[in-house]
Amino acid sequence: MRRRHFIAGLYIPLLAGPSWAQGAKAAEAGAARQRILVVGDSLSAEYGLKRGTGWVALLEQRLAEQKIAADVRNASISGDTTSGGRARLASLLKSYQPTHMVLELGGNDALRGLPLKNTADNLAAMTQAAQQAGAKVLIVGMQMPPNYGADYGRQFTTLFADVARANKAGLVPFLLKGVADGPNAAALFQADRIHPREEAQAAMLDNVWPELRKQLR
Repeated sequence: MRRRHFIAGLYIPLLAGPSWAQGAKAAEAGAARQRILVVGDSLSAEYGLKRGTGWVALLEQRLAEQKIAADVRNASISGDTTSGGRARLASLLKSYQPTHMVLELGGNDALRGLPLKNTADNLAAMTQAAQQAGAKVLIVGMQMPPNYGADYGRQFTTLFADVARANKAGLVPFLLKGVADGPNAAALFQADRIHPREEAQAAMLDNVWPELRKQLR
């Protein structure tokens, strides 16, 4: 009896045929899918936009069009700061287990006048936590309007590059390139002059895509 059970255990998978093999392939494919976690603020959370029209939703469409096996979870919250993102990151990493993280935070820190060192420290801590969890990180930078002062604006802009360089992360220098600094900037923003309209979302994705594509399989 023991010998019969042993032989049956060896051959049942073979006799099961295609359905067993297909199940194994499906499990392997599921494990191989890349998981992109976007942690951002209102610029990534579709503030003032119709659902499904923001740049993160367009990213999902582009991945599907280019047949890249990846899922996207948008964990962006309007009004969030780097300290807020840092506080909730551990649970996001644990629940989603991303292979990639797009980090788009910092703009609200500047709007609230928070110390730039705190912003840099929070971005660095989030980057390191994600990397330690096995995710590749892409930091998305922001710039401040000229009325914040040239020196402050320069320091704010460079902190994203400094954090990315120090932690060997990817970098998008300016999410709103071609939108906030373009010839048709006024027409691309909502009435608050802070949040881009739907027409600007494709350009925002185009700013992120080249650097993110380098990190994807």
